[in-house]
Amino acid sequence: MKKDKPKKIKLLLVDDHPIVLDGIKSHLCAQPDFEVVGDAANGQEALRKAKLLLPDVVLMDISMPHMNGLEAMTSLRKQVPNAKILVLTMHDSREYIAQVVRSGARGYLLKDSAPAELVGAIKAVHGGEVYFSPSVSKVLIEEMADGRKPSGPEQQPLTDREREVLSLIAEGLLNKQIADRLGIGVRTIETHRERIMRKLDIHTVAGLTKYAIARGMTTMP
Repeated sequence: MKKDKPKKIKLLLVDDHPIVLDGIKSHLCAQPDFEVVGDAANGQEALRKAKLLLPDVVLMDISMPHMNGLEAMTSLRKQVPNAKILVLTMHDSREYIAQVVRSGARGYLLKDSAPAELVGAIKAVHGGEVYFSPSVSKVLIEEMADGRKPSGPEQQPLTDREREVLSLIAEGLLNKQIADRLGIGVRTIETHRERIMRKLDIHTVAGLTKYAIARGMTTMP
């Protein structure tokens, strides 16, 4: 009697850089234990595809248009609770690491990690473990040694520019529309958006809109 083949780990890859995404996909597709069931270029697309494809592990970047990785993680945990989230990013700052930990990701890997480490991290996360790059683990250990819980700067006041961006988000404008309105780059708007979310510890557009309306920062009903 033939033994059933072990099921492959289903992966959803999320990154807004096509070259990076193609490189990761090419490497992971060559692994016998993995099946890349889909990819996405932003958080909104990731959420839609995750609900449809039901991946085992979502490999997620942080900085993306429309809906960033942090916001997408919060929604994924609620809507696709069985999917494990592994962050793969270039950001190694204390603020990002703390926010990702709070968002419920099972791992945090830097993009300069070796391909073999990526494979090992995916398997570890899928198996119910947590996995952090050595440099990320160092940050977490330092915070615990200092007697602090990992926490972002959400209590910091918003700058005038951040308040301006928040009011436009609350009015329903997309990043490109906000950038055009303010005469600055889309990437700059994405950075402002991420900082606002970290400072307020609010990770959905609905939550930001509610916050802005409650404080009279928008004329929208």
